[in-house]
Amino acid sequence: MKIGIISDTHKDIGNIDKVIPYLKECDLIVHAGDNIDDAEYIYYATDVDVKCVKGNCDLYNIDEPYELTFIANNKKFFLCHGHNYDVKMGLNSLLKLAKNNHIDIVVYGHTHIPVYKTIDNVTFINPGSLTYPRGESDKSFGILTIDDDISYEEIKI
Repeated sequence: MKIGIISDTHKDIGNIDKVIPYLKECDLIVHAGDNIDDAEYIYYATDVDVKCVKGNCDLYNIDEPYELTFIANNKKFFLCHGHNYDVKMGLNSLLKLAKNNHIDIVVYGHTHIPVYKTIDNVTFINPGSLTYPRGESDKSFGILTIDDDISYEEIKI
């Protein structure tokens, strides 16, 4: 199973269009917020199911959740933007939540800095930002592949 992971797109349709060919090849797309309306655009451009949450820049959209738990290919995911878990200060809050809820993979955004790492058997993924990269990173998103193993590819645009 291939899962496209994207966040912090901030209504930059030009950069979103650059990654649509990659996302069309996915079985699922995950958008970790800022701007959640972009998730709808991605869905219509790819015809691939998109799971999404609001970020700190999505205050106007009251109907969508700030966090979401789901199962994909027998892995339990927790999706959030990250601002409610102080991700700019570290991953301790998300790690505690993941361990208490038997989460396998945590996807978050907010920092605009790509991360792929495993701590205590919990995999953390931040795809970075397509629009405003930080921390000397490039504009990026990612593709998570789950089969017998888990692998992740950060794709820079």
